[in-house]
Amino acid sequence: MFDRVKDVALLLGRIGVAVVFFAHGLQKWDSGVGATAGMFDKIGIPLPTFAAIFVIVLEVLGSIAFVAGFLLPLITLGYVIDMVGALVSVHGANGLTGDGGYELVLVLGLAALALGLNGGRLSLDHVLFWRRREARLASTREFETA
Repeated sequence: MFDRVKDVALLLGRIGVAVVFFAHGLQKWDSGVGATAGMFDKIGIPLPTFAAIFVIVLEVLGSIAFVAGFLLPLITLGYVIDMVGALVSVHGANGLTGDGGYELVLVLGLAALALGLNGGRLSLDHVLFWRRREARLASTREFETA
């Protein structure tokens, strides 16, 4: 019973984090790669066009994958890189709270890290990769105890 509750909680957490990333990605998408790259260039992010494309794809398509629980470690790595970049280049100088503070960036990055490294059984990663591994380990244990 508790495992099911935990899996649902992990799914709801992934949905919550992904919705916020998705919304920010759509803002960048609506602005366009050029405008996003221009903003990135203005604040000193290296390779601004590449960074803009990376962030837009990550925040839009990566968020869909994050909800589905697909390639979670890879999406998590992207989210963490995204949030470290936002903290260092934009929000860090504003302090933790207040206008432009880094509290949201910090929470999103750490929540993505926690949820992305343990997606639970309600994830495509579990269905595609972990379930087979667990079955293989269980059969190995049965063989060893026999």
